[in-house]
Amino acid sequence: MQQNRLWMVVGLGNPGDAYAKTRHNAGFMVVDEVAGSFSTFLKKRKPFPNLLLGHGSTRGIDFILVKPMTFMNRSGPSVKKYAEALSISFKDMLVVHDDIDLAFGRLKIKEKGGDGGHKGIRSLIDAFGGGDFVRLRIGVGRPEAEISVTDHVLSRFNTDEKGVLKQVITTAQDAVVTILCNGTKEGMNKFNSRRIVISS
Repeated sequence: MQQNRLWMVVGLGNPGDAYAKTRHNAGFMVVDEVAGSFSTFLKKRKPFPNLLLGHGSTRGIDFILVKPMTFMNRSGPSVKKYAEALSISFKDMLVVHDDIDLAFGRLKIKEKGGDGGHKGIRSLIDAFGGGDFVRLRIGVGRPEAEISVTDHVLSRFNTDEKGVLKQVITTAQDAVVTILCNGTKEGMNKFNSRRIVISS
């Protein structure tokens, strides 16, 4: 168990009701689920007007939940400013985000890497000067041939997907807690091979 470590859990998304239930906001959905599970309220705190923040703890592990209120491609600077204020290294940061390269219902934990074309991850890498932070990728699937990637990620989940979306988000919340308490390796072993399938 990783005692005396402060984690920062960053969910990526876009602010505003128009984006609230879209695929691109899967990171926000998971952080909201974690907050609800630990009765943590996310709110703005001075002097960080561009972030919603909450504090929680589980099994001796303290964590900060973060939702950037800038748009996706400008997530990095405000998160970096907050991390510096708390002296949190990016190695103690877990970023939760949508991923079109994973089928809907799949989760994948990575310890580090590039941006994979994700503008929120790219902004964080640019701000922190590297990609050595843990990611929890939430599969949202690739668009149909006639639909652009942008339109796809900014679209809402279809009826079939909505039927199991709660299960996907709850499983992702479990993955977050596993990473915080038991490390990324156990998280990978437990969640990377699982897929929540839409029943026919």
